[in-house]
Amino acid sequence: MWGRKRKTAAEAASEAEPTALKQAVRQARIETAERTSVVVELRDAELARLEMLNETLDPLFTEIPADVDLFDRGISRGDQPRLWIDVVAHVVMGRDKREYRFVQDTRYGRKVLAESPEIEKIVSAITHYVAARMVERSRALSEDSATQAVELRNDMQFVLRRRRWRMVRAFLFGLIIGCVSLFAALWIVASRIAK
Repeated sequence: MWGRKRKTAAEAASEAEPTALKQAVRQARIETAERTSVVVELRDAELARLEMLNETLDPLFTEIPADVDLFDRGISRGDQPRLWIDVVAHVVMGRDKREYRFVQDTRYGRKVLAESPEIEKIVSAITHYVAARMVERSRALSEDSATQAVELRNDMQFVLRRRRWRMVRAFLFGLIIGCVSLFAALWIVASRIAK
């Protein structure tokens, strides 16, 4: 009726019994879903460990003066969660997901600064890193101020030399104009007397 064909008994039986391929696909989907849930659980565990480390670092970062803007601590949630200390240093979990790995990106590649399953050792390494960065910053600022003082002194000497040469040039230009004017006046007077 209405243009639909009736199924034969063989077709109905084949749809009722799943084929080996259909069963394999169904089993693969179930395994993938289980693996995905395991990966999500591992990522959540990594994230929880990094959040514990982040909370442990709170006293250290409250001691940093407000005018020091080198550090921007935060947790990035991606395929591999990371606790960022600054732009080039971060903490990730090791392959076994129990070990903290404090690394720094350099122009020559990634450098492991500390690696330990204990939070205290990683906090100690981060404290040392923060102190070293603050010392580098103060040294760079003092060198900048000393360099600026030398540059300012050199600039002042340059300006004074430039002023002296301007004054010498103005004097010589005035002397030349005066001599030419005097010579022209004498020429005019001599030509009138000669007439």
